[in-house]
Amino acid sequence: MKSIGSASDVLRLDITEIMKATKSELDILSGGNVLITGGAGFLGYMLINVLAQVGLDDGRHPIRITVFDNFVRGEKKWLNQLSAENVNLSIVLHDISKPLPIDMPEFTHIIHAASIASPTFYRLNPIQTIDANINGLRYLLDYAKHRIDIGRPISGILFFSSSEIYGDPTDEAIPTPETYRGLVSCTGPRACYDESKRFGETLCVNFATQYGVKVKIARPFNNYGPGLDLSDRRLLPDLARNILQNNDIVLYSDGLATRTFCYVSDAVAGYIKVLVNGDSGEAYNIGSESPEISVIDFANMVACIGRDIYGYSGKITNEKSIDQAYLTDNPNRRCPNINKARFRLGFRPSVSLDDGLFRTLVWYGKNKL
Repeated sequence: MKSIGSASDVLRLDITEIMKATKSELDILSGGNVLITGGAGFLGYMLINVLAQVGLDDGRHPIRITVFDNFVRGEKKWLNQLSAENVNLSIVLHDISKPLPIDMPEFTHIIHAASIASPTFYRLNPIQTIDANINGLRYLLDYAKHRIDIGRPISGILFFSSSEIYGDPTDEAIPTPETYRGLVSCTGPRACYDESKRFGETLCVNFATQYGVKVKIARPFNNYGPGLDLSDRRLLPDLARNILQNNDIVLYSDGLATRTFCYVSDAVAGYIKVLVNGDSGEAYNIGSESPEISVIDFANMVACIGRDIYGYSGKITNEKSIDQAYLTDNPNRRCPNINKARFRLGFRPSVSLDDGLFRTLVWYGKNKL
């Protein structure tokens, strides 16, 4: 772990690990034409970097990649740079909640990752969040049905759902399997995200069963790592920002809620496996089963690694948020059962939490904006 010296070292290692874990899947994607909606976001960062590497020096045919994004939070320098370096990567300014471009090419695969995922931002933009998860998804599913109707079916669609569709599971449902139906509010402050993801899954299942669309569903569990913007306002970016600025860490809770965290290289390997080999209309948990760690213990771990790398000297404090709904419907526990993805797809997360956090903080050191 300590041999990683720079942010570029981290990215190279992550890409190498993903490509090794998904060799057979990338062989299938080789030469294809992939659309990634919301590609400028967190998971798009690693997905695009991996897919763009195929065919460069491995004897495979390159993958043509098209990114649809409305860049509501600004353009991304990394994406523009990667596009300038790779003739097979195209960037299209498009809001997925609007009708698809009439000149859209025949994609072999689609990854629908266009959604606001940070609670801070989706609560500020609830209708936009709903539109991306439902209207945007419906446009893509209708496109896939049309491709079936004309005899040129698309090979696969991946819908990024969320572990939030489970709501706040009872202790008996931890670790949480895909069969758990959820304990979710349909009117609370998080409902715009949770319920639109749930209905998105309903759309996927019914397009798969009624029309034969090859759409698969991934349920991410607390993914983190390179690509997750420091301004995202989720737990780890907030901690990392305080460490880089050598400010005290403020937790707006008692810190007793627990989570498991899955490093992005493991998670993206899982998503590629779901896209290529997942069963149509089926959902797969993608995350890590252990350790299930409290927020306060997680913050202490991040602070300790921050001291090792950057000489961080701040302390951890607790305050009450001025946002009265800050903790409303916030799950007490979040931990997946990943047996379905493990045994059906060969998904095996391998990056330890300590290693993943070290890599992430190293990467943030050169990616502060």
